[in-house]
Amino acid sequence: MWLKITIVLLLIGVVLSLGSGLRFLLKDLGVSESKRTLYALGVRITLAALMMGLIFYGLYTGILTSQAPWDTRV
Repeated sequence: MWLKITIVLLLIGVVLSLGSGLRFLLKDLGVSESKRTLYALGVRITLAALMMGLIFYGLYTGILTSQAPWDTRV
């Protein structure tokens, strides 16, 4: 259960980072020295990479499995 909660929290973090990056982009339109949008992109990429790594880990270990009727193993 901890894995699913962590993945959801990382997804929320990615969405928040996306929103903050948009806000920084719109606020810093005339300022060419500002790197806040770049930093928000770095945070978003890091969170997305962590989330993908956790998803792959969950699928590899079998923690994230489908219990749908059409996915039953015979």
